[in-house]
Amino acid sequence: MNFVGLRGWFFIFSALVILPGIVFLIIAPGLRQGIDFTGGSTLTLEFSDPVNQTDLRAEFANLGHSDATVQQLEDNVFFIRTKELDEVARVAVLAGTERNLSPNGVQQLSFDLVSPVVAGETILNAIYAILAAAVGIFLYVWWAFRNVPSPFRYGAAAIIALLHDAMIVIGIFSILGVLIEMEVGTMFLVAILTVIGYSVNDTIVVFDRIRENVLTFPNRELSEVVNLSISETIGRSLNTSVTLLITLMALMLFGGSTIREFLLVLLIGVVVGTYSSIAIASQALISWEYGDFKRVILRRPVEASVSS
Repeated sequence: MNFVGLRGWFFIFSALVILPGIVFLIIAPGLRQGIDFTGGSTLTLEFSDPVNQTDLRAEFANLGHSDATVQQLEDNVFFIRTKELDEVARVAVLAGTERNLSPNGVQQLSFDLVSPVVAGETILNAIYAILAAAVGIFLYVWWAFRNVPSPFRYGAAAIIALLHDAMIVIGIFSILGVLIEMEVGTMFLVAILTVIGYSVNDTIVVFDRIRENVLTFPNRELSEVVNLSISETIGRSLNTSVTLLITLMALMLFGGSTIREFLLVLLIGVVVGTYSSIAIASQALISWEYGDFKRVILRRPVEASVSS
């Protein structure tokens, strides 16, 4: 299969997938930040009487917490995020919900308080971690492929692929944040870093085969080498991805709700990472080699000068 000949379609498809996410990211609130980033309180409550999500949300609004988000974990067990609650407010919430919703009792399973200062530090540390990972990956790939022509391009292509994957995942969660008010927290960042690691690993598998074939067939065109290398590795990549997806879906079905956000990011990331190693990273090498990027960048100035 001529993967290289399809690179233009690959790039167009990726752009069409990324663009809606960017639009939703711009629309308020975009990527809806959870309590880990904004500060506030979380409670897990178990009710002795049957309670539904709508009534519980209405009760929190009556108690002065209209900003509260309510998520049902199990029958009569709910996870609530709201603004910061002091001890008086927490006791008032328990008393109010018991009085109006569950006369037979309410049990507080957990209560956590996150200050805005800690939330700000979390965001900053996450940014540092992602930047450090990107720089480290770029330098490692550049060094690891020093025996082939233009090793710098391999490092840059790996970064392009991981940025592509991160943008798609972030875009999807920004859409979910607008449509179903899905929030992101520290587990989201951990999952993003995991996706970056998986994406780079899959990319390096393909790049390593390209390196072997470049050294084995020095007189072949790079496009032939890339097509050959993708054909030789695509089976392994797909088998690994399918196995991992089956495991993740099993965890989604039977795992706890607290890791569902993490698993959803990984599910999306595995699919996107497998795609990008074939359709983005390898094709970026070819586009750089054949000057595709330069032609796209210079097209408008050239057309403008001709028309004048």
